[in-house]
Amino acid sequence: MNALSDLPVTLTDIEDARRLVADIIALTPIESSRALGRQTGSEVFFKCENLQRAGSFKVRGAYVRMAKLTAEEKARGVVAASAGNHAQGVAVAAKALGIKARIYMPLGVALPKLAATRGHGAEVVLHGHNVDESLAEAERFAEETGAVFVHPFDNVDVVAGQGTIGLEILDQLPNVDTVIMGVGGGGLLAGVAVAIKSRAEQLGREIRIIGVQAENAAAYPPSLAADALVPLKRVSTMADGIAVGRPGQLPFSIIRELVDDVVTVSEDALARALIFLLERAKMVVEPAGAVGVAALMEGKIENPGTTAVILTGGNIDPMLMLKVIQRGLAAAGRFMTVRMMLDDRPGSLATISRIIAENDANVTGVDHTRVGGSISMGDVSITVNLETKGHEHCEHVLTALRTEGFQPIVVH
Repeated sequence: MNALSDLPVTLTDIEDARRLVADIIALTPIESSRALGRQTGSEVFFKCENLQRAGSFKVRGAYVRMAKLTAEEKARGVVAASAGNHAQGVAVAAKALGIKARIYMPLGVALPKLAATRGHGAEVVLHGHNVDESLAEAERFAEETGAVFVHPFDNVDVVAGQGTIGLEILDQLPNVDTVIMGVGGGGLLAGVAVAIKSRAEQLGREIRIIGVQAENAAAYPPSLAADALVPLKRVSTMADGIAVGRPGQLPFSIIRELVDDVVTVSEDALARALIFLLERAKMVVEPAGAVGVAALMEGKIENPGTTAVILTGGNIDPMLMLKVIQRGLAAAGRFMTVRMMLDDRPGSLATISRIIAENDANVTGVDHTRVGGSISMGDVSITVNLETKGHEHCEHVLTALRTEGFQPIVVH
């Protein structure tokens, strides 16, 4: 490991950033999770950046970057690109500093994020079908007009601003052993790692730093293995806040020196984590903010000890939340869709209903059709949506149907 003072961002930078953001950000709470603690056999705490201004940690780095601009740079305005959280962070910071902000967002951006960004006073331009296309247009605009480009993670001041969360965690939970958070480009992970590792060195103790990525958007594991940036050819995850196909050069140079591990989680694990946070912690968290919880629930982190998980944001589109809840319930065995063929005669559907009722499952929807390429004359296809009580209960219902001569196929 290189000397901490030789890194591009130092503890002094983060302490300076903390003073800059003191009057702008909220000191978010750190809440104990007894339920997750029981699952992991350790003490678990949530650092609730989902309750931060603009709904995520991003306002920290954006404000530090913009507050340090010269008067001439501020007069030229700023430009950024984002699908949500960085956009809102830049918009809030720009309003507080009296700077004109232009933000490029993809055409398919969630309406709540679009409305929130405009509501904070920024000019929003919809461009491109993904963040990379929006980013390229923002950089072109900066070169053409002289506006200052505010990168979401590949900047010293942004990394220092995000690192202020690490100082807060140490103040709120001095005995922390492991700090876990999601990672996309790497600005948050790099900043928190510098803050935590520097303070731990001063205290003469070890504190682990773990990053978590969605397995279909995990650029850091191959990059760390190769000790070079390895871009992904394709990124596909519900965790849009960390759907970054290429690590930032600056964060990567810090993360490879300081971070203990970067693990990955599946989409189903993410969905289960979101359901857990809603039900047991009463927390609305976006998928990118729940990856740390997913990693703990999946046993991806051994012997975590006293653990702080950063819930990085709470800006989730209600439509996405509906889909995620259904997927999470299915992954937990609490929702099941089955399809089967029946004889097209009176009483067949009543028999199915009786079996389901006798086995304590609840029907929430039925699709009944006689027409289709695979449906024979005299048959009918039925698809039933069921509320169930776990994987064991699902198997119990399926066994009961098979015992009565039906051949249910689990669709979802």
